[in-house]
Amino acid sequence: MKICYLSDANSIHTKKLCYFFRDKGYDVSVISLNDGEIEGVKVYSMSLKIKNVSNTISKIRYLKNVAKIKRLVKEINPDILHAQYATSYGLIGSLVNYKPYILSAWGSDVYDFPKQSVIHKNIVKYNLKKADLLLSTSKVMAEETKKYTDKDILITPFGVDINKFKPNKKDKKSNEIVIGTIKTLEEKYGIEYLIKAFHILTNKHKNLNLKLKIAGKGSKENELKALCKDLKIKDKVEFLGFLHPDKVPDTLNDFDIAVFPSVLDSESFGVAAVEAEACGVPVIVSNVGGLMESTKPGYSSLVAKRKDEVDLADKIEKLVTDDNLRISMGQNARKFVEENYNVIDNFNYIDEIYKNILKI
Repeated sequence: MKICYLSDANSIHTKKLCYFFRDKGYDVSVISLNDGEIEGVKVYSMSLKIKNVSNTISKIRYLKNVAKIKRLVKEINPDILHAQYATSYGLIGSLVNYKPYILSAWGSDVYDFPKQSVIHKNIVKYNLKKADLLLSTSKVMAEETKKYTDKDILITPFGVDINKFKPNKKDKKSNEIVIGTIKTLEEKYGIEYLIKAFHILTNKHKNLNLKLKIAGKGSKENELKALCKDLKIKDKVEFLGFLHPDKVPDTLNDFDIAVFPSVLDSESFGVAAVEAEACGVPVIVSNVGGLMESTKPGYSSLVAKRKDEVDLADKIEKLVTDDNLRISMGQNARKFVEENYNVIDNFNYIDEIYKNILKI
C-alpha cells in the first residue's frame, strides 16, 4: 500500500504514524509545509517555516504551493491521501482534489479556527465535505466536528507505545511523595493552579515529605517560578525544563501522582495523561472533555474543577494520604491504557480503515 500524508513532518504524531506503516512494509511519504526528516520515509518539504498556519499571511503563503503539491501528489500516485489537521493541510488536501482522501481533525482546527469568522467556519465545512472519510482522535472532538458536517466520524486515538511507557519505578526516599506534570508552561495548561494547590497541601500536611516537579518550557516559566518564591515553597518545587522525549518515561516513573489541570474550555485529547497512566501513575485532570476521555475517572483518575486550586488540592490530597488508593489507581491506569490506548492497536485500526476504503 502507498500512503501519502499531508502533515507536519516535525510532529511526533506524524512520525509515529509513518514509522508504524513504514515498518509494515508500506510505501509512506509526507508532504510537509515545514522542513523535516523522518527516517525511512520520503519527505517533500515546502520549506515555508510556518509556525502558525491559521493566520492569514501564512495561509496565502501555503496556498501558493497548492499547484506544486497537486503535481507532487499526482507523481506519488498514492493509494490513499491522508491529511492531518482539518484546516491547513485539510484545505490543501481539499484543493488537490485527489481520491480517496481521508481527513483527520486534531484539535484547534475544529475547536478554535471555525469560531474566528463565518469565512473560517465555511472553510472547515468545505474541507470536511471534500473528504471521503473523517477521523477524530477523540469522541468529544468528533462531537465538536459534527457541528460542521453531517458525515460519520471514526475515532482513532493518539495511543502510546506501552513498551516504552511502562512502570519502571526507581528507588527514592521512602517517605517522599512526588507530584508532577509535564506540559508546556503556558497559561492554558493551568500550572499556576497546581502550584497553588501544592502550597495548600504543604501548609496542611507539614509532616509529609511532598515534592512538586514541573517539566516543560514556556512563556510563563519565570512567572511560575516567582509564584513558588512568593508562596515560600521554592525549596519543594523543581523545574525540570524541556525534556527530550527519551527522558519522559523515566520522569513519569519518578512521579507518584501526575496532574494535568488544563483551564481550557475544551481539550481534544490528553496524550500526556495517557503516557502517565501507561507508566502506572494515577492522574488528576481538570473537568475537560478530552482529558477525561483519556482517563477513566474513579478508576485511573480523579477529576478536579477547572481554575480551582482548592478542589485540585482536595483531589491530590486523596491520593497523597491514601497509599492503597494511590497504588491501586496506578495499577488500574496501566490496565486502562493497555485495553484502550496501545498505539499498536490504535494504528492497526487505522490500517483496517485504509483497507476498507480500498476494499482490500
